[in-house]
Amino acid sequence: MVTQALPSPAGRRVPELDQALVGQWRDGGGELVDLFAQARERLGGVAAVRLGPRPTVLVTDPAAVRHVLALHPDRYVKRSHRARLLIGDGVLAATGEAWQRQRKLLQGQFTGPGMRRYERRITAAARTAADRWDAYARTGEVFDVGEEMRRFALDTIWRSLTGHPLDAVTERELAAVAAVVAALPSLPADGAAARGAVAAELARIDAVVALAVAAARDGAAGPDGPGLLHVLLEAAGTRPEYTDRLIRDELVTLLVAGHETTATTLTWLYLLLDRNPKAREEALAAGAEGSPERRDAVQALVHETLRLYPSAWILPRSAACDDVLAGYEVEAGTDVIVCPYLTHRDPALWEDPARFDPGRFTMPGRRPAHPGGYLPFGIGPRACLGLRFALRESTALLEHLLPAQTPTFRSLPDRAAYGITVRPDGPAPATLGGPPG
Repeated sequence: MVTQALPSPAGRRVPELDQALVGQWRDGGGELVDLFAQARERLGGVAAVRLGPRPTVLVTDPAAVRHVLALHPDRYVKRSHRARLLIGDGVLAATGEAWQRQRKLLQGQFTGPGMRRYERRITAAARTAADRWDAYARTGEVFDVGEEMRRFALDTIWRSLTGHPLDAVTERELAAVAAVVAALPSLPADGAAARGAVAAELARIDAVVALAVAAARDGAAGPDGPGLLHVLLEAAGTRPEYTDRLIRDELVTLLVAGHETTATTLTWLYLLLDRNPKAREEALAAGAEGSPERRDAVQALVHETLRLYPSAWILPRSAACDDVLAGYEVEAGTDVIVCPYLTHRDPALWEDPARFDPGRFTMPGRRPAHPGGYLPFGIGPRACLGLRFALRESTALLEHLLPAQTPTFRSLPDRAAYGITVRPDGPAPATLGGPPG
């Protein structure tokens, strides 16, 4: 089929997917990722897809990915974050100087020295989860693996934010966070209507946050001392921009970013291990308990899961000015979508990309050398602040759970749901019967 193209004053135009193929996709009711995969396969790593009056430029080529996210973030900017009605002006949605100030305040909390203060809290949450799994193994109770992973990740971030372990009431009320995140892709385009559709859930979240802030202001530090919430409150004492509303937005942002993506990654990992049990055996055989070799092998399981199911499957940007991207003209105002999901599954970059193979991350030369070839947390100045935190909590939990029990799934989700994250579209009920023989 003949392709169309974006107009370009320089003559080289971004190749555009034929509208007949877009029409077939619409008629078939496919996922957006399927259309994007067609564009990448037919047209390459920089392609245009017309979903509305103007084409959207899809970017999967690693050099172009780096150009957009790392080298020229001033040319390709974030506009309105899809989760703004939930996270408000938190660091994920903030732009310009406000974003720079907010990120600078939080960045030190997630560096190497900053991470050390959370190590004990992460370990405590992992032990709590392991105790629950021991109980499931004894009783034979059916539990949902996805809910267990969400419970662990929420406990971890709550301890880190407040210094307190997650209690049953807070856990129940903060289930509203997952409900809003799941609802976001189907909410009305009108902001007021969207907010009204999840008003009850937002009110529950706000109430939990208000109680936590009030307790922190009263000096109620947890058993492990003050948490990230206290950092925000201290900032409010010297920085007028840290109003009660911004503290609320930042706290909710950290809640969302700190548990939804980790829970989803860990759920996918257990689903992948169910189909690839040898990967578990190889990770445990890599070294003794607590050894660097064991930890590296376990972390490789997480990395390979993130390759197949990155934390953010698309990263939308808007061209702030005319630019040349990989030799193609991109006009100011063009919507640009970087798609880590497709970059991570590109056979030109990854051998047998559909296969779950953690060895890609333990053996030299098995993964792309280009920094734009693997970006589960993004790259550049807007890369996820919590990368180290997420990897450490995931590894800590797996170090506790993998040697002890292997879930036997009663049923499996049959597809993925592509929203803010790529999550299993359905429950994953399982039982535990102890380690395999």
